Amino acid sequence: MPFVNIKITREGVTAEQKETLIKGTTQLLVDVLGKNPATTVVIIEEVDTDNWGIGGDSVSKRRRDGR
Repeated sequence: MPFVNIKITREGVTAEQKETLIKGTTQLLVDVLGKNPATTVVIIEEVDTDNWGIGGDSVSKRRRDGR
């Protein structure tokens, strides 16, 4: 049973976009690894930009700084 955890920043991702990610990820595992879609688990975690850091700065700060 494949388990995929997608982490994204919480910045207005729609339910439709999440559904597309879930379907696409499931299909990728079917196509590449021959996995059963009925037993493939995909979880999307949304992380506040204050809690996600890149290069020593939070994503919130990077967005404020235009990076």
